[in-house]
Amino acid sequence: MSLIIAQRTNPPTLALTGRLDTHTAPDLDKKLDDVLHSGDIKQLVFDLTQLEYLSSAGIRCFVRARKFIEQRGGKVAIVNPQPGVRKVLDIVKAMPSTGIFGSIAELDEYLDEMQRKVRDGE
Repeated sequence: MSLIIAQRTNPPTLALTGRLDTHTAPDLDKKLDDVLHSGDIKQLVFDLTQLEYLSSAGIRCFVRARKFIEQRGGKVAIVNPQPGVRKVLDIVKAMPSTGIFGSIAELDEYLDEMQRKVRDGE
């Protein structure tokens, strides 16, 4: 099976469908190169609703994006991981648990809270 990558904006999002493994990770790397170097990107969301499989090669893609964006003071979030994919992420701890969300609504609540804290000087 292949990997389908759909790009959305506001916030910048890469929605992944299929398998992210040794054979398909180079496709995501190419897309990440485009996204990460397209401007002053401070946030990136990976929507894994349709991702069926994740290997170490795919995890390296997430880590690369996270390092790039965090060096610029930004954040990477993962939303909607399937149970098997979530288990892999939990085991390898490639992403901090505060960066993995069960839904877009959960991510939005988190972002609203962070912005409120900044506004209120917390």
